[in-house]
Amino acid sequence: MTQDTHRRRVLVVEDEPVISLICQKVLTAEGFDVNIAVNGLVAKKMVAENSYDLCVSDIRTPLINGIQLYEYLKQEYPELARRIIFTTGDVLSGNIAQFLKESKRPYLLKPFTPDQLKQAVITAYTEIGI
Repeated sequence: MTQDTHRRRVLVVEDEPVISLICQKVLTAEGFDVNIAVNGLVAKKMVAENSYDLCVSDIRTPLINGIQLYEYLKQEYPELARRIIFTTGDVLSGNIAQFLKESKRPYLLKPFTPDQLKQAVITAYTEIGI
């Protein structure tokens, strides 16, 4: 990534510590400023207090899941809702498959590799022109 005066900020919403740590290490190594939220409830608070360019969110998190977070972001922070990448280990459930199809947001299937994460985030940044 090229360096500029704007530090690229990513919010990762993930309740599995190992996965959140991997996401943080991979994206930090690419020059991103990464914050971790363990669920959608924490993410809502963090979004209210900070500005994020992109959000990477697991669909299945406790308290407020990724789908509920996305619906909240669509209402309160529509720009960030358009800049969300989902992660999931379950695309076979009808409601998750339907949601992913209707939201038209990119997603990564778990387990994903560090390179897949990096590519998804870089692609998203390229699309939003940051």
